[in-house]
Amino acid sequence: MRVDKWLSAVNVVKRRTIATDMLKSGVVYVNGQKAKASKDVKVGDRITIEYLKGPRSYEVLQIPMTKTIPKSQKEEYVKEL
Repeated sequence: MRVDKWLSAVNVVKRRTIATDMLKSGVVYVNGQKAKASKDVKVGDRITIEYLKGPRSYEVLQIPMTKTIPKSQKEEYVKEL
């Protein structure tokens, strides 16, 4: 799954367009490397987002099969580090 789709599907960001803008700005890293929107994520990847207040890191636990998941199931798909 593309990193921009994954970020919006697991409710890390609200919309896919926001995720795409963040990737274009160069503030999203996958396994320590700057990512493009088309970068595929796999189970076990670490995604870091450089927010103004400081970086936040996430670990991919599962890849969702649907467009979005309920917020109550977020912990099954992503772990905040």
